Order: sequence, then structure tokens, then C-alpha cells
Amino acid sequence: MDLESKVFATQDGLDGRVNAVLDQTLAEKRLIGAVVMIYMDGSPVYVRAAGLADREEHRLMHENALFRLSSVSKPIVSTAALVLAAQGLIELDESIERWLPDFRPRLISGEQPSITIRQLLTHTAGLTYGFLEEEGGGPYHRAGVSDGMDFSNLTLEENLQRLASVPLLYTPGKAWGYSIATDVLGAIISRVCGTTLDAAVKKLVTEPLGMHDTSFSVADAGRLAAPYVNDTPEPRRMRELEVAQVFEGTAGIRFQPARAFDPTAFHSGGSGMIGTAKDFMRLLETLRNGGNPLLPEEWVREMGTIQTGNLPLASWPGRGFGLGFTVLHNPDESGTAESPGTWRLGGAYGHSWFVDPAQRLSVVAFTNTAYEGMSGPFTTELCQAIYGSSNRV
Repeated sequence: MDLESKVFATQDGLDGRVNAVLDQTLAEKRLIGAVVMIYMDGSPVYVRAAGLADREEHRLMHENALFRLSSVSKPIVSTAALVLAAQGLIELDESIERWLPDFRPRLISGEQPSITIRQLLTHTAGLTYGFLEEEGGGPYHRAGVSDGMDFSNLTLEENLQRLASVPLLYTPGKAWGYSIATDVLGAIISRVCGTTLDAAVKKLVTEPLGMHDTSFSVADAGRLAAPYVNDTPEPRRMRELEVAQVFEGTAGIRFQPARAFDPTAFHSGGSGMIGTAKDFMRLLETLRNGGNPLLPEEWVREMGTIQTGNLPLASWPGRGFGLGFTVLHNPDESGTAESPGTWRLGGAYGHSWFVDPAQRLSVVAFTNTAYEGMSGPFTTELCQAIYGSSNRV
């Protein structure tokens, strides 16, 4: 980091701008609470817990607050799969039939195509999510497929059986669609390791990195942030069956926050984990710094390389998909100051994060407010505040 960049990370620079965004967002009652962490060149330059973890209980947000991670689970589970690949236990371009012989979904034509592990990692396997189907529900809803956010008495295997009964949307590899693919990937990880997905992720990722607060269960209920959903004039506490549309005209996500306390709930690789901002930052920084002790550097480069060619990503203009997250290729099209090659994804309970390798920058913003903290104006305002008027750190 050069001298100009170091000066940027002073109280009057970065701190002042990010504080202003957080303070204004809380004052306008768009968020209830948040933990924001910014690392530059491997060092924390901004860490703040703001607002409330539980408004009704008057519990302040703290840096060690636990959050329902929703899709923040995806890069964690994807990393676990890549650790297995680096160890030679799986191959990215092999058919998943080797590990899941009973998971053989067909195309609408009746053809039964092969699906690869790489296609699961890149969301090009022909799958979707029930919450993205048309309003009122589509084939996933009729088949009783769980997106992994609601109560279900299904095992992971039973959920995959239901999923396999629904026709694929397209021939694997021919299109891109955000999907339940990481749940299928989680089942493969579990099979390869011969244990539960929770135990496998612990062994492969969280334990080596000291991510002791991250798992598929709640480590300390007193630290878990209460969930909220945006409403007028201010966010309201999320109900125990909350259906909220991500996009107009879709079925919407079926949130059931108490699922986090259900020890019988199947381990959803795409949305089922609990964790802290600090733990997740530890993973991001490990990957940004080359992957040690989890992965060789060449595997991290592969993660951050667009695997989807010129396939368009719905709702992600200017980005392609790597192995577990989006990768920016056209900042102008995306309307962002991030550098080409920036990794980014979010989480439906109200989270956003990104890594700009060119700027040696990692950002984690966990909130307890859906969907403002995932895709609302707060995420854009935070990014603008971090980069400032110069467009680069």
C-alpha cells in the first residue's frame, strides 16, 4: 500500500465517510443494526458495530454478534469443496453421479444430462431456487423442495430426491442461474468425507482458520442478532414464517428464523450456516492472501477467475461467476468503483461483502435487516464511501 492509500485510511478519510453512511442509514431506519469490517493490505482499518442486535430487547450490536448467514454460507462451503479438489479427492469436471448416483434430474425433453462439480460451483447446472419461481410457486414448490431457509422435516437426501424430480431449466453449462446447487455440493462434500456437512466444513475450513463461531448451529443464543425485514415506516421484526420477495413477481423466500435452533434441520450448504463478521473476514483474508493453510495459490486464482464465459448473470451486470462467488469484469457496466477482478456476493438475511484483490481490500458488512443489508442502497453507499471520490483506494 502506498503512502497516498495509507493517508486515505485515516479518521478524516475512510472512517468519516463510512461512519456517515452507517449513521445516516440507521437514522433513516433502513437498518436496525450492523457490523462493518474493512481490511486493507492485511490490516483492519475500520471495525464498527452499530445499532441494535435486538430492538425489542434493547440489546446493542457487538462485534462478536452471531448472524444467520444465508448465502454467505456459499463461499464457505465452496471453499470446502475446493480443499477436497486440491487434495485430489474430487475433480471439478467429473460427473456428480460418482458421488450422488441417485441424483439424476432430467431436461424437459426427458434427456438425462451429466452435471459436474464445476457446474454446481458456478451455478450453471440447470437448477434454480423455489423463491425465484413465479409468484404462487412453480415446479419446486409443487415438488416440496426446501430452499434451506424454512422448517422442514426432510433430510438433505430427501430434499435432493424432490429436487431431482423437477426438470432442469437448461442443459448444464449452457446458461447461468442462481440456485440451490450449493446444497447439492454440500451433499457431495458430506459423502466424500463420510460425515455430516457440518463436521466436514469444520475439518476442511473453519477449524484450520480458527473460525470457532461459524457452523450450522448457534454457538451462543445470547449473541444471535434478531432478524428484521424492511417495511414502512421502519423495519419490523421478522415473523416465524415470513415470505419476502427478492424480485417483484417471484414466489419469495420463506424465512423461518427459528430454523437456526432446530438440531434436526438438514445442513443447507447454500444458506444454513451461522457465524460472525470476524470469522468470515478471516476466510476472505486467507483467500485474498493466497489460501494458506487451506489451498494452494493456484486454486485461489481459479476461484477468482470467471468460469462462465460470456453468459449473462441476471441482476449482476458486468460480472461473471467464479467458483463460489461473482467476479467483476466491467466496472462501468456494473456502476461500481471496484476494480476488475473483485469478488462479491451477499446473504438474504441482510449481508454484503466484497474483496478487491487489486487494491488488497476486503470488506464485510453483516446486518440484521433484509433486504437493505444485502441489496439496498446501503450497499452502494458503503462501497462509494470506501472508495471515495477518487474511484480507487
